[in-house]
Amino acid sequence: MASYDVIVIGSGPGGYVSAIRCAQLGLKTAIVEGRETLGGTCLNVGCIPSKALLHATEMLHEAQANFAKMGLKGKAQTVDWKQMLQYKMDTIGQNTQGVEFLMKKNKIDWLKGWGSIPAVGQVKVGDEVHEAKNIIIASGSTPTDLPGVEVDEKTVVTSTGALELPKVPKTFVVIGGGVIGLELGSVYARLGAEVTVIEFLDQITPGQDKEIAKTFQRTLKKQGMKFVMGAAVQSAKKKGTKAEVTYKLRKDDSEHTITADAVLLATGRRPYTDGLGLAELGVEMTERGQIKTDSHYRTNVTGIYAIGDAIEGPMLAHKAEDEGMACAEGIAGQHPHVNYGVIPGVIYTHPEVSSVGATEEVLKDQGVDYKVGKFSFMGNGRAKANFAGDGFVKILADKATDRILGAHIIGPMAGDLIHEICVAMEFGATAEDLARTCHAHPTYSEAVREAALACGDGAIHM
Repeated sequence: MASYDVIVIGSGPGGYVSAIRCAQLGLKTAIVEGRETLGGTCLNVGCIPSKALLHATEMLHEAQANFAKMGLKGKAQTVDWKQMLQYKMDTIGQNTQGVEFLMKKNKIDWLKGWGSIPAVGQVKVGDEVHEAKNIIIASGSTPTDLPGVEVDEKTVVTSTGALELPKVPKTFVVIGGGVIGLELGSVYARLGAEVTVIEFLDQITPGQDKEIAKTFQRTLKKQGMKFVMGAAVQSAKKKGTKAEVTYKLRKDDSEHTITADAVLLATGRRPYTDGLGLAELGVEMTERGQIKTDSHYRTNVTGIYAIGDAIEGPMLAHKAEDEGMACAEGIAGQHPHVNYGVIPGVIYTHPEVSSVGATEEVLKDQGVDYKVGKFSFMGNGRAKANFAGDGFVKILADKATDRILGAHIIGPMAGDLIHEICVAMEFGATAEDLARTCHAHPTYSEAVREAALACGDGAIHM
């Protein structure tokens, strides 16, 4: 029986980062993972493979739409789907091997197999029981089921199956207008599929700033994606070589059917805590199946902690990483803090969409007196040169203090541009602070400065 200071269950971004931080702080650490490779959902069947396909298809779109305009002429690009999937697999392999290297570098033991907690201070992996002074649950999440939807991961698929379809479907239905559905829908739309998104609500990307969401949906429509809003899916099942989806429109309760070569169920994810033995240990859970923790990620059972998708909060890899580091530092006796008000969210479509802090809708509900600074990428020289003028930067600031309360971007490199606003908010900066910071020309980042200027006397280039 091996004995450790910390055993981390799960090797996703939260788990492996937490394990590394524990090791850095001098704690003898092990990580439990039942997959053949480390990295969890994110590296194996989530963030990384989806971004590989998004990148590949964005390059295809760029070649088809803009190369000729720039004088780049020649034979039209064709898609070798098998090669594209191999590129995806190569990308996964590089990343998972990188995590395995980091485990060895930091002298972290990989306990291969699925873990459970038979008693406080013990983790069972296979037939072996290991002792641990502290246990961190970083077990992640799994796709949410929907009644009537029969997933076979071949014709009716979750995000996992959507990343490895044997061929590009001619027709592709996405159930759910959230991040995962829109990203994978974009992939197949660029590859020539007719994509239809069915969303229960009247807005895509629920919780997103409404102005951004409307612009985003309009942009995706221009790219050929179709939307059925306010629709409740009743069933989705394989029928012959295709799949049949039945839905009801909420406005009139009318029933409709659509047939497709493949259907993606993308209605969210739920915490994955099956088989851990939490109920037997008396670990408190929320009504939504999340593990209850305090501000230090401690459960109600001494020595057991939880982070990432398994607990409350947005299911984001970087949120899990921050929690993993903070949890490790707390175990080591430090006093860490995660600022949940500045955790950004990004959608990796083209254009990208990113956000941090409050939306206008939240500020209105809270009765906050705020001001808005906006700047269109059409006024940005770099964006115009790169055929990337669609979209805008929107900064929300307190009207009295000018302190930045939130920001929302749709446009080129939005996922990278949001971070200077995150840093500004972390330090309590005002819009004027951002506006008076020199930004290199010509860069997309100038649009952020211009939006900050628009919170004051006005933008320069608009």
